[in-house]
Amino acid sequence: MPVDSQLHRVSARALAGRVRAGELSALELAEAMCKRVALLEPMLNAFSDFDPDVPLAIARDVDRRLAAGESLPLAGVPFTVKDNLWLAGRPATFGSRLFADFVAPRDSWCVARLRALGGVPLGVTNCSEFACKGITTTPLHGSTRNPWDLQRTPGGSSGGAVAAVASGLGPIALATDAGGSTRRPAAHTGLVGMKPTLGRVPNPWGFDDPNHLLSVIGQIGRNVEDVAWMLDLLTAWEPADPLSCPAFAVADAMASLKQPLPMSKMRLAYSPGLGCDLAIDDDVRATLDAAIARLCAAGWAIERADPAWPPQEREYPLIELQQASLAQLFGSTWQCKPELFDPDIGAQIELGRSITGPRIAELLRLRERQHASLQALFERYDALLCPVSPVEAWPLALSSPPLIGGQPAGPRGHAAFTPLFNYTSVPAISLPCGSGRCGLPVGLQIAGPRFSDARVLQLAWHAEQVLGCSMASPLM
Repeated sequence: MPVDSQLHRVSARALAGRVRAGELSALELAEAMCKRVALLEPMLNAFSDFDPDVPLAIARDVDRRLAAGESLPLAGVPFTVKDNLWLAGRPATFGSRLFADFVAPRDSWCVARLRALGGVPLGVTNCSEFACKGITTTPLHGSTRNPWDLQRTPGGSSGGAVAAVASGLGPIALATDAGGSTRRPAAHTGLVGMKPTLGRVPNPWGFDDPNHLLSVIGQIGRNVEDVAWMLDLLTAWEPADPLSCPAFAVADAMASLKQPLPMSKMRLAYSPGLGCDLAIDDDVRATLDAAIARLCAAGWAIERADPAWPPQEREYPLIELQQASLAQLFGSTWQCKPELFDPDIGAQIELGRSITGPRIAELLRLRERQHASLQALFERYDALLCPVSPVEAWPLALSSPPLIGGQPAGPRGHAAFTPLFNYTSVPAISLPCGSGRCGLPVGLQIAGPRFSDARVLQLAWHAEQVLGCSMASPLM
């Protein structure tokens, strides 16, 4: 029987169903994906490591397990692994020359979990050095390109992950998100990107993360249902991870995903400036406003309301924590061998070396006040809607857009709408809601209180039905 030439368009859940039903073997699916990687990777540069022998061997084993009667929910589904996570026996570089020769000694927890459930890792995707930049360009691996426009960035740090999914190189991807690294690239490529509550997906071993107390394992897919399913499969309590707890033992996202919501009784806030008067391009704002208007027309009760943040709030208020951690982890190597580093990372390390202990304590106190501020909003509203990024994807040659909203922008102005939800440990999701003046995707962000991951996903699924913005890149 010939293999369907449109497999790259099929959802993760549907692919698993076809493999479990025997309509398609895991090996046939892996072979189709490997051929597609060989075709598109030269123009995308999405992967830091791809060897077709790896997914093909794992797919053969999945077929053997299925034949032996094993129950595999994720049977044969290809997924990619971000380069700050580990795929056992394969190069894991963290986007850095420091780890150019490092080979992962084991799978990261999330990789092992998906493999145990029958998933097939397709390869390792590019990320910025130490996952600490908003683009995906490194001295070690070069620049990853956006499938919507190969002269533009997909964003970062999970640029390789979204470039793969948006071009049909696997339906889902494992990523990380410490300040928007899953949600913003998803928004720039017309995908769905989820940042769950801190600790919901265990991450007990791997690289030392400069943003350990902010970073989560993110889920990327082409629709909300695949992302919700992926999150449920990854939800667990793992005592080896100090951020994990028994509250995460129940996977609840899919159970309520498509259930009706009393939208007229839901209390929803829309904050286009996120209470910080953040700059946003006029066309992006217009696209978001139009999406909110469509939701209201469908019966959603949405009010304009802003979180009342502490006075110190600005576009990336706790960035010094990342800089100080980079200095602690890599400062001595930077001093001896600066040529090994992305110059932008070196600049962050230099800034981090001057940050004092009292300043770190001050920032941690600020994080506590940020949590209290957002919780005060959630006492009045069930969820908060806001932009993901204030701009469309920008040219590949630029590290950040120089103007936002017609005004000069700082290096992190494009990233200002996402990190506050990391600082407060709450779930947040990006889903496509239309396009801007360049015809490139724009994302709507939905955030809720801690542990309300299922409700955030439920709102996102219902919004997806109303907005109907399933966006396929030109490479699909």
